[in-house]
Amino acid sequence: MKRKLEGQIALVTGASSGIGAGVAKALAAEGAAVVINYSSNPDKAELVVNEIKQKGGDAFAFKADVSNEQEVVDMFQQTIQHFGTVDILVNNAGLQQDSKFHEMTVAQWNRVLGINLTGQFLCAREAIKEFLRRGIVPDKSKSAGKIICMSSVHEVIPWAGHANYSASKGGVMMLMKTIAQEYAPMKIRVNSIGPGAIRTPINHAAWQTPEAYTGLLKLIPAKRIGEAEDIGGAAVWLSSDDSEYVNGITLFVDGGMLLYPGFEDNG
Repeated sequence: MKRKLEGQIALVTGASSGIGAGVAKALAAEGAAVVINYSSNPDKAELVVNEIKQKGGDAFAFKADVSNEQEVVDMFQQTIQHFGTVDILVNNAGLQQDSKFHEMTVAQWNRVLGINLTGQFLCAREAIKEFLRRGIVPDKSKSAGKIICMSSVHEVIPWAGHANYSASKGGVMMLMKTIAQEYAPMKIRVNSIGPGAIRTPINHAAWQTPEAYTGLLKLIPAKRIGEAEDIGGAAVWLSSDDSEYVNGITLFVDGGMLLYPGFEDNG
């Protein structure tokens, strides 16, 4: 049986660990060759590459700061030179620099917006250029290209102490919807995944102790923390022709966090 992404090329930003690594492995398992973007840890990126190759897939690692225009342009040029094109972009790179709002520095604000929002703009722009150049290849996909923007439940849920992060994810939502609208006639699909609490290094403090984990579960009707594999499965679906008529949505993968669990006992 043909795998869902056989012969396609995927670029996953921030893919050396956490959600990005989980998504990269899931795409590779369905036949995609994957570029593992990273910013600071080549050893971790190579571990992901090696795991994909050991299972019969194809991958290479590329260092780039997604907030840097020239580094993003170079990454796409090298990807196209190596693999011939790009079919799937997963805009996953993101970070937090948390602070009480009245103490937040401009540097903290700009760094989070630069990676989480400007980075998605730069990568999506380069991907769309390639999608438009290449057009549809029917043997590979019904779409000319697919972009998945990694958002968060915090594109909807306010998060005190995280104004820069929440603002960036609200921006991702409207960026995604706007370019989905603009390029749908060209058969380019743009969607988001909105993770809830996922077991990754970025939120280690939220689940590292039994007390923290128990407190976190009060926010999750499913009563378990999410795993990177949960996001990987969603990314495969949004990248495949199974979702060919899905465009401009945020697929929340959150165990029900957006169901307002505080009201489960009538408030």
